[in-house]
Amino acid sequence: MTLRIYNTLTRKKQDFVPIEKGRIGIYVCGITAYDRCHIGHARSAVVFDVIVRFLRSEGFDVTFVRNFTDIDDKIINRAREEGISTEELAEREIGHFYEDMDALGVLRADVEPRATEHMPEIVSLIERLIDRGFAYESGGDVYFSVRKFPDYGKLSGRDLEQLMAGARIMPGEKKEDPLDFALWKGAKPGEPSWDSPWGKGRPGWHIECSAMSMKYLGETFDIHGGGLDLAFPHHENEIAQSEAATGKQFVRYWVHNGFVTIKGEKMSKSLGNFITIKDILANFHPEALRLFLLSKHYRSPLDYSPESLKEATSALDRCYKAVFEAAQVASVPVKKQRPIPDEAREAADSIAALREQVVSAMRDDFNTAKALGHFFDGVRALNRIVEAAKKKPSALYKDVLDKSSKEILDVCQIFGILGEEPGQYIHKRNLAALESSGLSLAELESLIEERGKARREKDWNRADEIRNMLAEKGIVLQDTPQGTVWSADL
Repeated sequence: MTLRIYNTLTRKKQDFVPIEKGRIGIYVCGITAYDRCHIGHARSAVVFDVIVRFLRSEGFDVTFVRNFTDIDDKIINRAREEGISTEELAEREIGHFYEDMDALGVLRADVEPRATEHMPEIVSLIERLIDRGFAYESGGDVYFSVRKFPDYGKLSGRDLEQLMAGARIMPGEKKEDPLDFALWKGAKPGEPSWDSPWGKGRPGWHIECSAMSMKYLGETFDIHGGGLDLAFPHHENEIAQSEAATGKQFVRYWVHNGFVTIKGEKMSKSLGNFITIKDILANFHPEALRLFLLSKHYRSPLDYSPESLKEATSALDRCYKAVFEAAQVASVPVKKQRPIPDEAREAADSIAALREQVVSAMRDDFNTAKALGHFFDGVRALNRIVEAAKKKPSALYKDVLDKSSKEILDVCQIFGILGEEPGQYIHKRNLAALESSGLSLAELESLIEERGKARREKDWNRADEIRNMLAEKGIVLQDTPQGTVWSADL
Protein backbone atom coordinates (compact mmCIF):
# COMPACT_ATOMS: atom_id res chain seq x y z
CA MET A 1 0.00 0.00 0.00
CA THR A 2 1.31 3.43 -0.99
CA LEU A 3 1.81 5.98 1.79
CA ARG A 4 -1.02 8.51 1.69
CA ILE A 5 -0.97 11.80 3.58
CA TYR A 6 -3.74 14.31 4.17
CA ASN A 7 -2.38 17.56 2.78
CA THR A 8 -3.85 20.67 4.40
CA LEU A 9 -2.95 22.59 1.25
CA THR A 10 -5.13 20.45 -1.04
CA ARG A 11 -7.63 19.37 1.67
CA LYS A 12 -7.42 15.73 0.65
CA LYS A 13 -5.32 12.60 1.04
CA GLN A 14 -2.60 12.26 -1.55
CA ASP A 15 -0.09 9.60 -2.49
CA PHE A 16 3.21 10.67 -0.97
CA VAL A 17 5.99 11.10 -3.52
CA PRO A 18 9.21 12.57 -2.09
CA ILE A 19 11.19 15.12 -4.07
CA GLU A 20 14.20 12.81 -3.96
CA LYS A 21 13.59 9.07 -3.98
CA GLY A 22 14.30 7.50 -0.60
CA ARG A 23 14.92 10.84 1.15
CA ILE A 24 12.50 13.06 3.08
CA GLY A 25 12.94 16.55 4.51
CA ILE A 26 10.60 17.45 7.39
CA TYR A 27 10.34 20.76 9.22
CA VAL A 28 8.15 21.09 12.32
CA CYS A 29 7.57 24.32 14.21
CA GLY A 30 8.94 24.03 17.73
CA ILE A 31 8.24 25.96 20.89
CA THR A 32 8.47 29.62 21.73
CA ALA A 33 10.82 29.35 24.70
CA TYR A 34 9.13 31.41 27.42
CA ASP A 35 7.26 28.88 29.62
CA ARG A 36 6.88 25.18 30.46
CA CYS A 37 5.43 22.97 27.74
CA HIS A 38 1.86 21.78 28.13
CA ILE A 39 0.06 18.68 26.86
CA GLY A 40 -0.76 20.45 23.58
CA HIS A 41 2.96 20.74 22.88
CA ALA A 42 3.32 17.09 23.88
CA ARG A 43 0.77 16.02 21.28
CA SER A 44 2.55 17.77 18.43
CA ALA A 45 5.93 16.47 19.58
CA VAL A 46 4.75 12.86 19.96
CA VAL A 47 2.75 12.86 16.71
CA PHE A 48 5.72 13.98 14.63
CA ASP A 49 8.09 11.78 16.61
CA VAL A 50 5.98 8.76 15.58
CA ILE A 51 5.74 9.99 11.98
CA VAL A 52 9.54 10.24 11.79
CA ARG A 53 9.99 6.85 13.49
CA PHE A 54 7.57 5.26 11.02
CA LEU A 55 9.11 6.83 7.93
CA ARG A 56 12.55 5.65 9.01
CA SER A 57 11.17 2.16 9.65
CA GLU A 58 9.94 2.26 6.04
CA GLY A 59 13.51 2.78 4.88
CA PHE A 60 13.43 6.53 4.21
CA ASP A 61 16.46 8.67 4.97
CA VAL A 62 14.73 11.41 6.98
CA THR A 63 16.22 14.79 7.79
CA PHE A 64 14.11 16.17 10.63
CA VAL A 65 14.36 19.86 11.53
CA ARG A 66 12.55 21.38 14.54
CA ASN A 67 13.25 24.98 15.53
CA PHE A 68 13.25 27.01 18.72
CA THR A 69 11.85 30.54 18.71
CA ASP A 70 14.19 32.16 21.22
CA ILE A 71 13.29 35.81 20.65
CA ASP A 72 9.81 37.37 20.36
CA ASP A 73 7.37 39.56 22.27
CA LYS A 74 6.34 36.84 24.75
CA ILE A 75 9.95 36.08 25.61
CA ILE A 76 10.81 39.76 26.00
CA ASN A 77 7.80 40.42 28.24
CA ARG A 78 8.35 37.34 30.43
CA ALA A 79 12.07 38.08 30.82
CA ARG A 80 11.21 41.64 31.87
CA GLU A 81 8.70 40.33 34.43
CA GLU A 82 11.31 37.99 35.92
CA GLY A 83 14.14 40.50 35.77
CA ILE A 84 16.38 38.26 33.64
CA SER A 85 17.76 38.43 30.12
CA THR A 86 15.89 36.95 27.15
CA GLU A 87 18.88 34.65 26.58
CA GLU A 88 18.66 33.33 30.14
CA LEU A 89 14.91 32.76 29.90
CA ALA A 90 15.10 31.01 26.52
CA GLU A 91 17.99 28.80 27.64
CA ARG A 92 16.08 27.76 30.76
CA GLU A 93 12.89 26.91 28.89
CA ILE A 94 14.74 25.05 26.14
CA GLY A 95 16.31 23.03 28.95
CA HIS A 96 12.84 22.33 30.34
CA PHE A 97 11.69 21.31 26.86
CA TYR A 98 14.47 18.74 26.64
CA GLU A 99 13.63 17.42 30.11
CA ASP A 100 10.00 16.90 29.09
CA MET A 101 10.76 15.44 25.66
CA ASP A 102 13.47 13.11 26.95
CA ALA A 103 11.04 11.83 29.59
CA LEU A 104 8.43 11.26 26.85
CA GLY A 105 10.92 9.40 24.68
CA VAL A 106 10.72 11.99 21.90
CA LEU A 107 13.78 11.67 19.68
CA ARG A 108 15.95 14.73 19.14
CA ALA A 109 15.61 16.35 15.73
CA ASP A 110 18.57 16.12 13.35
CA VAL A 111 18.80 19.91 13.30
CA GLU A 112 17.39 22.16 16.05
CA PRO A 113 18.04 25.75 14.91
CA ARG A 114 17.39 28.86 16.98
CA ALA A 115 16.21 32.14 15.52
CA THR A 116 18.95 34.20 17.19
CA GLU A 117 21.63 32.02 15.55
CA HIS A 118 20.30 32.66 12.03
CA MET A 119 20.14 36.44 11.71
CA PRO A 120 22.27 36.55 8.51
CA GLU A 121 19.88 34.11 6.78
CA ILE A 122 16.83 36.03 8.02
CA VAL A 123 18.17 39.42 6.90
CA SER A 124 19.18 37.99 3.52
CA LEU A 125 15.69 36.57 2.93
CA ILE A 126 14.07 39.90 3.82
CA GLU A 127 16.42 41.67 1.39
CA ARG A 128 15.34 39.28 -1.37
CA LEU A 129 11.70 40.10 -0.68
CA ILE A 130 12.35 43.84 -0.83
CA ASP A 131 14.34 43.45 -4.07
CA ARG A 132 11.49 41.45 -5.63
CA GLY A 133 8.92 44.06 -4.61
CA PHE A 134 7.05 41.97 -2.05
CA ALA A 135 8.24 43.84 1.04
CA TYR A 136 8.89 47.43 2.06
CA GLU A 137 10.75 49.30 4.79
CA SER A 138 8.83 51.77 6.92
CA GLY A 139 10.49 53.70 9.75
CA GLY A 140 12.92 50.91 10.66
CA ASP A 141 10.31 48.15 10.31
CA VAL A 142 9.93 45.90 7.28
CA TYR A 143 6.55 44.50 6.19
CA PHE A 144 5.40 41.90 3.69
CA SER A 145 2.84 43.26 1.25
CA VAL A 146 0.11 40.61 1.33
CA ARG A 147 -1.89 41.95 -1.64
CA LYS A 148 1.14 41.51 -3.92
CA PHE A 149 1.08 37.74 -3.37
CA PRO A 150 -1.93 36.49 -5.37
CA ASP A 151 -2.08 33.05 -3.70
CA TYR A 152 -2.34 34.38 -0.16
CA GLY A 153 -4.87 32.31 1.79
CA LYS A 154 -4.45 29.08 -0.21
CA LEU A 155 -3.45 27.05 2.87
CA SER A 156 -6.17 28.24 5.25
CA GLY A 157 -8.85 28.80 2.61
CA ARG A 158 -9.36 32.44 3.60
CA ASP A 159 -9.77 35.28 1.11
CA LEU A 160 -8.62 38.87 1.44
CA GLU A 161 -12.13 40.24 1.95
CA GLN A 162 -12.64 37.88 4.90
CA LEU A 163 -9.34 38.93 6.38
CA MET A 164 -9.99 42.65 5.90
CA ALA A 165 -13.15 42.40 8.03
CA GLY A 166 -11.09 41.91 11.18
CA ALA A 167 -7.83 43.58 10.18
CA ARG A 168 -6.53 46.80 11.64
CA ILE A 169 -3.29 48.66 12.16
CA MET A 170 -2.20 48.53 15.78
CA PRO A 171 -0.67 51.55 17.56
CA GLY A 172 3.02 51.85 16.72
CA GLU A 173 2.78 49.87 13.48
CA LYS A 174 3.90 51.63 10.31
CA LYS A 175 2.46 49.30 7.68
CA GLU A 176 0.67 50.49 4.57
CA ASP A 177 -2.13 47.93 4.67
CA PRO A 178 -3.82 46.27 7.69
CA LEU A 179 -3.22 42.84 6.09
CA ASP A 180 0.56 43.27 5.90
CA PHE A 181 2.72 41.46 8.45
CA ALA A 182 6.09 42.27 10.00
CA LEU A 183 9.30 40.74 8.70
CA TRP A 184 11.57 42.95 10.78
CA LYS A 185 10.79 45.07 13.86
CA GLY A 186 12.83 48.15 14.60
CA ALA A 187 14.56 48.20 17.98
CA LYS A 188 12.74 49.54 21.01
CA PRO A 189 14.54 50.82 24.11
CA GLY A 190 15.70 48.01 26.37
CA GLU A 191 14.97 45.22 23.88
CA PRO A 192 17.54 42.86 22.33
CA SER A 193 18.44 43.88 18.78
CA TRP A 194 20.63 42.95 15.84
CA ASP A 195 22.15 44.97 13.02
CA SER A 196 20.37 45.11 9.67
CA PRO A 197 20.25 47.36 6.57
CA TRP A 198 17.16 49.00 8.13
CA GLY A 199 18.76 49.70 11.49
CA LYS A 200 18.88 47.68 14.68
CA GLY A 201 15.94 45.39 15.34
CA ARG A 202 14.76 41.80 15.46
CA PRO A 203 12.85 39.46 13.15
CA GLY A 204 9.10 39.01 13.05
CA TRP A 205 7.89 35.57 14.08
CA HIS A 206 7.10 34.13 10.65
CA ILE A 207 10.30 34.90 8.77
CA GLU A 208 12.55 32.79 11.00
CA CYS A 209 10.89 29.51 9.96
CA SER A 210 11.20 30.28 6.26
CA ALA A 211 14.85 31.21 6.60
CA MET A 212 15.81 28.22 8.73
CA SER A 213 13.77 25.57 6.90
CA MET A 214 15.15 26.62 3.52
CA LYS A 215 18.71 26.70 4.85
CA TYR A 216 18.60 23.08 6.02
CA LEU A 217 16.07 21.51 3.62
CA GLY A 218 16.22 23.63 0.46
CA GLU A 219 13.84 26.09 -1.15
CA THR A 220 11.29 23.31 -1.73
CA PHE A 221 10.99 20.40 0.69
CA ASP A 222 8.66 17.52 1.42
CA ILE A 223 6.73 17.96 4.68
CA HIS A 224 6.04 20.91 6.98
CA GLY A 225 4.21 20.16 10.21
CA GLY A 226 2.83 21.74 13.32
CA GLY A 227 -0.32 22.24 15.34
CA LEU A 228 -3.55 23.21 13.59
CA ASP A 229 -3.43 26.61 15.29
CA LEU A 230 -0.32 27.43 13.24
CA ALA A 231 -2.00 26.98 9.85
CA PHE A 232 -3.12 30.61 10.01
CA PRO A 233 -1.46 33.01 10.13
CA HIS A 234 1.96 31.47 10.74
CA HIS A 235 2.13 28.84 8.01
CA GLU A 236 0.11 30.95 5.59
CA ASN A 237 2.68 33.71 6.01
CA GLU A 238 5.55 31.26 5.63
CA ILE A 239 4.18 30.18 2.26
CA ALA A 240 3.70 33.76 1.08
CA GLN A 241 7.16 35.03 2.01
CA SER A 242 9.00 31.89 0.91
CA GLU A 243 7.33 31.51 -2.49
CA ALA A 244 7.50 35.26 -3.11
CA ALA A 245 11.27 35.12 -2.50
CA THR A 246 12.05 32.01 -4.57
CA GLY A 247 9.28 31.75 -7.15
CA LYS A 248 9.05 28.05 -6.25
CA GLN A 249 6.61 25.90 -4.30
CA PHE A 250 7.70 26.07 -0.66
CA VAL A 251 6.35 22.79 0.76
CA ARG A 252 4.78 19.77 -0.96
CA TYR A 253 2.74 18.38 1.98
CA TRP A 254 1.38 20.31 4.96
CA VAL A 255 0.56 18.17 8.02
CA HIS A 256 -1.31 19.62 11.03
CA ASN A 257 -2.24 17.85 14.25
CA GLY A 258 -5.53 18.61 15.99
CA PHE A 259 -6.05 20.43 19.27
CA VAL A 260 -5.98 18.97 22.76
CA THR A 261 -9.17 20.03 24.52
CA ILE A 262 -10.51 20.00 28.07
CA LYS A 263 -14.25 19.40 28.17
CA GLY A 264 -14.35 20.32 24.50
CA GLU A 265 -12.51 23.63 24.88
CA LYS A 266 -9.10 24.12 23.22
CA MET A 267 -6.23 23.97 25.68
CA SER A 268 -3.93 26.97 25.53
CA LYS A 269 -1.83 29.21 27.71
CA SER A 270 -3.87 32.24 26.68
CA LEU A 271 -7.06 30.60 28.03
CA GLY A 272 -5.28 29.52 31.21
CA ASN A 273 -6.62 25.96 31.01
CA PHE A 274 -3.38 24.22 30.15
CA ILE A 275 -1.73 21.36 32.04
CA THR A 276 2.03 21.09 31.89
CA ILE A 277 3.83 17.94 30.84
CA LYS A 278 5.78 18.11 34.09
CA ASP A 279 2.58 17.99 36.16
CA ILE A 280 1.17 15.06 34.18
CA LEU A 281 4.38 13.05 34.45
CA ALA A 282 4.38 13.54 38.21
CA ASN A 283 1.35 11.21 38.29
CA PHE A 284 1.49 9.12 35.13
CA HIS A 285 4.08 7.08 33.26
CA PRO A 286 5.44 8.90 30.17
CA GLU A 287 4.49 6.00 27.91
CA ALA A 288 0.90 6.16 29.18
CA LEU A 289 0.82 9.78 28.04
CA ARG A 290 2.21 8.70 24.65
CA LEU A 291 -0.52 6.07 24.32
CA PHE A 292 -3.18 8.63 25.18
CA LEU A 293 -1.82 11.12 22.64
CA LEU A 294 -1.77 8.45 19.92
CA SER A 295 -5.19 7.01 20.78
CA LYS A 296 -7.00 9.24 18.28
CA HIS A 297 -6.11 10.09 14.69
CA TYR A 298 -3.62 12.95 14.77
CA ARG A 299 -5.98 15.32 12.91
CA SER A 300 -8.86 14.75 15.35
CA PRO A 301 -9.44 16.76 18.54
CA LEU A 302 -8.28 14.92 21.66
CA ASP A 303 -10.09 15.58 24.94
CA TYR A 304 -7.91 15.34 28.04
CA SER A 305 -9.05 14.01 31.39
CA PRO A 306 -7.31 12.17 34.25
CA GLU A 307 -9.63 9.22 33.51
CA SER A 308 -8.23 9.02 29.97
CA LEU A 309 -4.70 8.81 31.38
CA LYS A 310 -5.80 6.08 33.79
CA GLU A 311 -7.21 4.07 30.88
CA ALA A 312 -3.96 4.53 28.98
CA THR A 313 -2.02 3.40 32.07
CA SER A 314 -4.11 0.22 32.28
CA ALA A 315 -3.47 -0.47 28.60
CA LEU A 316 0.26 0.04 29.10
CA ASP A 317 0.21 -2.27 32.13
CA ARG A 318 -1.42 -5.00 30.06
CA CYS A 319 1.24 -4.67 27.34
CA TYR A 320 4.16 -4.89 29.75
CA LYS A 321 2.53 -7.70 31.71
CA ALA A 322 1.98 -9.76 28.56
CA VAL A 323 5.60 -9.47 27.44
CA PHE A 324 6.88 -10.06 30.98
CA GLU A 325 4.77 -13.19 31.52
CA ALA A 326 5.71 -14.52 28.07
CA ALA A 327 9.39 -14.26 29.02
CA GLN A 328 8.74 -15.88 32.40
CA VAL A 329 6.89 -18.85 30.90
CA ALA A 330 9.44 -19.25 28.11
CA SER A 331 12.28 -19.37 30.65
CA VAL A 332 10.84 -22.32 32.62
CA PRO A 333 12.54 -25.58 31.52
CA VAL A 334 10.01 -28.09 30.15
CA LYS A 335 10.91 -31.57 28.94
CA LYS A 336 7.57 -32.62 27.47
CA GLN A 337 7.00 -31.75 23.82
CA ARG A 338 3.23 -31.70 23.69
CA PRO A 339 1.81 -30.43 20.39
CA ILE A 340 0.77 -26.79 20.55
CA PRO A 341 -3.04 -26.48 20.19
CA ASP A 342 -4.56 -24.81 17.14
CA GLU A 343 -5.78 -21.79 19.13
CA ALA A 344 -2.22 -20.96 20.24
CA ARG A 345 -0.88 -21.54 16.73
CA GLU A 346 -3.52 -19.21 15.30
CA ALA A 347 -2.62 -16.58 17.91
CA ALA A 348 1.06 -16.86 16.93
CA ASP A 349 0.15 -16.55 13.23
CA SER A 350 -1.85 -13.39 13.94
CA ILE A 351 1.16 -11.88 15.73
CA ALA A 352 3.38 -12.80 12.78
CA ALA A 353 1.06 -10.67 10.59
CA LEU A 354 1.04 -7.79 13.11
CA ARG A 355 3.69 -5.59 11.51
CA GLU A 356 1.95 -5.75 8.14
CA GLN A 357 -1.33 -4.65 9.75
CA VAL A 358 0.28 -1.81 11.71
CA VAL A 359 2.21 -0.60 8.68
CA SER A 360 -0.95 -0.65 6.55
CA ALA A 361 -2.74 1.55 9.10
CA MET A 362 0.20 3.94 9.34
CA ARG A 363 0.45 4.23 5.56
CA ASP A 364 -3.12 5.52 5.60
CA ASP A 365 -2.30 9.05 6.81
CA PHE A 366 -0.42 7.87 9.91
CA ASN A 367 -3.53 6.36 11.52
CA THR A 368 -2.10 5.59 14.96
CA ALA A 369 -5.54 4.86 16.44
CA LYS A 370 -6.11 2.01 13.97
CA ALA A 371 -2.49 0.85 14.24
CA LEU A 372 -2.74 0.68 18.04
CA GLY A 373 -5.96 -1.31 17.70
CA HIS A 374 -4.04 -3.94 15.73
CA PHE A 375 -1.22 -3.79 18.26
CA PHE A 376 -3.54 -4.43 21.21
CA ASP A 377 -5.01 -7.37 19.29
CA GLY A 378 -1.45 -8.69 19.11
CA VAL A 379 -1.01 -8.29 22.85
CA ARG A 380 -4.23 -10.21 23.49
CA ALA A 381 -2.99 -12.95 21.14
CA LEU A 382 0.26 -13.15 23.12
CA ASN A 383 -1.76 -13.56 26.32
CA ARG A 384 -3.65 -16.48 24.74
CA ILE A 385 -0.37 -18.22 23.96
CA VAL A 386 0.87 -17.62 27.51
CA GLU A 387 -2.31 -19.04 29.03
CA ALA A 388 -2.15 -22.10 26.77
CA ALA A 389 1.49 -22.65 27.75
CA LYS A 390 0.62 -22.41 31.44
CA LYS A 391 -2.29 -24.82 31.07
CA LYS A 392 -0.36 -27.55 29.27
CA PRO A 393 3.38 -26.80 29.34
CA SER A 394 5.45 -27.89 26.35
CA ALA A 395 9.04 -27.28 25.31
CA LEU A 396 7.67 -26.24 21.91
CA TYR A 397 6.25 -23.02 23.36
CA LYS A 398 9.62 -21.40 24.00
CA ASP A 399 10.36 -20.63 20.34
CA VAL A 400 6.77 -19.48 19.72
CA LEU A 401 6.77 -17.18 22.75
CA ASP A 402 10.21 -15.74 21.94
CA LYS A 403 9.28 -14.98 18.33
CA SER A 404 5.87 -13.53 19.26
CA SER A 405 7.34 -11.31 21.99
CA LYS A 406 10.05 -10.07 19.62
CA GLU A 407 7.42 -9.15 17.04
CA ILE A 408 5.46 -7.22 19.67
CA LEU A 409 8.57 -5.36 20.86
CA ASP A 410 9.74 -4.59 17.32
CA VAL A 411 6.39 -3.03 16.40
CA CYS A 412 6.47 -1.02 19.63
CA GLN A 413 9.40 0.99 18.34
CA ILE A 414 7.10 2.76 15.88
CA PHE A 415 4.96 4.02 18.77
CA GLY A 416 7.87 4.64 21.14
CA ILE A 417 6.47 2.44 23.91
CA LEU A 418 7.64 -0.61 25.92
CA GLY A 419 11.08 0.91 26.09
CA GLU A 420 11.63 -0.22 29.68
CA GLU A 421 12.79 -3.68 30.63
CA PRO A 422 9.43 -5.40 31.37
CA GLY A 423 10.57 -6.89 34.69
CA GLN A 424 11.67 -3.48 35.97
CA TYR A 425 8.41 -1.86 34.84
CA ILE A 426 6.32 -4.55 36.59
CA HIS A 427 8.45 -4.25 39.73
CA LYS A 428 7.94 -0.49 39.90
CA ARG A 429 4.21 -0.84 39.29
CA ASN A 430 4.00 -3.49 42.02
CA LEU A 431 5.74 -1.21 44.50
CA ALA A 432 3.47 1.71 43.52
CA ALA A 433 0.39 -0.48 44.03
CA LEU A 434 1.71 -1.64 47.39
CA GLU A 435 2.28 1.95 48.47
CA SER A 436 -1.24 2.97 47.43
CA SER A 437 -2.69 -0.05 49.30
CA GLY A 438 -1.49 1.43 52.61
CA LEU A 439 0.63 -1.64 53.42
CA SER A 440 4.36 -1.73 53.89
CA LEU A 441 6.41 -4.50 52.30
CA ALA A 442 7.07 -5.92 55.78
CA GLU A 443 3.34 -5.97 56.56
CA LEU A 444 2.57 -7.69 53.25
CA GLU A 445 5.25 -10.34 53.82
CA SER A 446 3.88 -10.93 57.32
CA LEU A 447 0.37 -11.47 55.93
CA ILE A 448 1.71 -13.86 53.27
CA GLU A 449 3.54 -15.78 55.98
CA GLU A 450 0.40 -15.87 58.14
CA ARG A 451 -1.64 -17.14 55.21
CA GLY A 452 0.95 -19.83 54.50
CA LYS A 453 0.73 -20.99 58.09
CA ALA A 454 -3.09 -21.01 57.91
CA ARG A 455 -2.97 -23.16 54.78
CA ARG A 456 -0.53 -25.61 56.38
CA GLU A 457 -2.91 -25.87 59.34
CA LYS A 458 -5.86 -26.21 56.92
CA ASP A 459 -7.45 -23.02 58.26
CA TRP A 460 -8.92 -22.26 54.83
CA ASN A 461 -11.23 -19.54 56.12
CA ARG A 462 -8.33 -17.44 57.42
CA ALA A 463 -6.27 -18.13 54.29
CA ASP A 464 -9.14 -16.97 52.05
CA GLU A 465 -9.79 -13.97 54.30
CA ILE A 466 -6.19 -12.75 53.85
CA ARG A 467 -6.25 -13.39 50.07
CA ASN A 468 -9.55 -11.51 49.66
CA MET A 469 -8.44 -8.61 51.86
CA LEU A 470 -5.30 -8.17 49.75
CA ALA A 471 -7.28 -8.50 46.52
CA GLU A 472 -9.49 -5.60 47.63
CA LYS A 473 -6.31 -3.55 47.99
CA GLY A 474 -5.16 -4.48 44.48
CA ILE A 475 -2.64 -7.12 45.58
CA VAL A 476 -2.90 -10.55 43.93
CA LEU A 477 -1.38 -13.69 45.45
CA GLN A 478 -0.28 -16.65 43.37
CA ASP A 479 0.74 -19.98 44.85
CA THR A 480 3.61 -21.61 42.94
CA PRO A 481 5.86 -24.63 43.55
CA GLN A 482 8.49 -22.13 44.69
CA GLY A 483 6.13 -20.48 47.18
CA THR A 484 3.55 -17.67 47.22
CA VAL A 485 4.36 -14.60 45.11
CA TRP A 486 2.49 -11.30 45.04
CA SER A 487 1.87 -8.78 42.31
CA ALA A 488 -0.30 -5.78 41.60
CA ASP A 489 -3.63 -6.38 39.91
CA LEU A 490 -2.51 -4.78 36.64
